Amino acid sequence: MDRTEKREFIAHLATVFADTSFVLVAQNKGLTVAEVSNLRRRMRDAGATYKVAKNRLATLALDGTRFQAISPLLKGPTALAWARDPVAVAKTAVEFAKGNDKFVILGGALGVQYLTPDGVKALSELPSLDALRAQLLGLIQTPATRIAGVLQAPGSQLARVFSAFAKKDEAEAA
Repeated sequence: MDRTEKREFIAHLATVFADTSFVLVAQNKGLTVAEVSNLRRRMRDAGATYKVAKNRLATLALDGTRFQAISPLLKGPTALAWARDPVAVAKTAVEFAKGNDKFVILGGALGVQYLTPDGVKALSELPSLDALRAQLLGLIQTPATRIAGVLQAPGSQLARVFSAFAKKDEAEAA
């Protein structure tokens, strides 16, 4: 990589760090090409990006961003993963780490909050962003459904009472 390519790479990473909400740092020592390809595919399917970056360039890109707290983790063979949905990245990384002991999660950052490996694992146990949206929508719709049911109840009760009187009158007339 020449200087121009390094500058472009640092600028690219800096824009990525400005747009994302979560960055994961993992150690990928000893992974085969097939394993890395599998991990990249899983990350891509989850809407995340997985990139092996030179530590010095990544540290320069992190400088001055809200993810600066993860700079000390960038030692040795490390890789970065990021996405707008932090839970998706954490779930994918934790699932892959369970099946592969060569992939070790070192930590991450959720905004300005530094996360230890246990924090990343706890984040992976949360429902995904789509699941949270569905739950919120369900909570919003539930009261409206109940209100509609309550408003319709008196009308249906009156209809049942009138129907009972009509049946009673028909029975007396016959």
